[in-house]
Amino acid sequence: MSSSEYAGELERPQRRAARRPARALAIEALGFLTALGGLVWAVAQPYRVTLLHPRGEGLWDLAVQPPLLVIAVGLVFALAIAPGILEDLEATQDED
Repeated sequence: MSSSEYAGELERPQRRAARRPARALAIEALGFLTALGGLVWAVAQPYRVTLLHPRGEGLWDLAVQPPLLVIAVGLVFALAIAPGILEDLEATQDED
């Protein structure tokens, strides 16, 4: 047994991880979820992606397939547009 005179409370520094607001997480995830949706669409309906079985289609028909466009738009949003939106969002939060 120890005496309370010698045994004090242990003080732990309260350290909180910086949490991102739900809005920032939603914006961050939107592009990747869109690209994932396009990938799921391409796997679920492979006949829509004629790259897998070209039958005399031209470049335009091969490159512009709806699932591939959804994947491309999701990646462009996630890699090019979302970082700017998140910077603006963080700047407005810092002002408040």
